[in-house]
This record gives sequence, C-alpha cells and structure tokens, in this order.
Amino acid sequence: MPDHETSASLASLARAFAALETADEVARFLDDLCTPAELEALVDRWRVVPLLQQGVPYREIHERTAVSVTTVGRVARTLDRGAGGYAIAARRVAGTNESP
Repeated sequence: MPDHETSASLASLARAFAALETADEVARFLDDLCTPAELEALVDRWRVVPLLQQGVPYREIHERTAVSVTTVGRVARTLDRGAGGYAIAARRVAGTNESP
C-alpha cells in the first residue's frame, strides 16, 4: 500500500478509537480488531510502560511480568524516541494532562 494510503488508513483508525467513549467500548473494539496474539502483545507493551517510567530495571520488569527483555527494550526505546503516545496515554490514565 502506498504511504499516503497507509497514512490515511491510520488516521481513519485513530478517528475510530477517538470516537469511542468508554474503556469498555475500546476494549470491545480491540477484541474485534486484534487477534488474541496481537492483543496479548499490546497488553504486554502497555504493562511495562509504568514500570519503565518508574525506572525499574529491564530484568526486574521481565521477572515481574514475564514480558521478554527484548520487548521491554523496544518499549523503552519508543518511550525515549517515539511519537510520545505512551507518555500521553500514561499521563491521561494517571489523571493529568501536564507535560513531563
């Protein structure tokens, strides 16, 4: 798929998420959208975000969550150099819109 089509499709998917009103609706949408393995991968990534933000070492995160050290490292890199989505979501879940 050409980049402009991929970009438009991603924007459409983002609008679909934004249109949902409750955590239950989002969970139901994710359940329909993702395979069980995809959903598990998303859940694993999200589970390690707060631990990384607290400075918990990768190996300890692995021991606590059973998420692979490789996945923990990927999430950490994304937290440091990604688009900022993890940080935005984590702040919102914590109940604040303040910038770090």
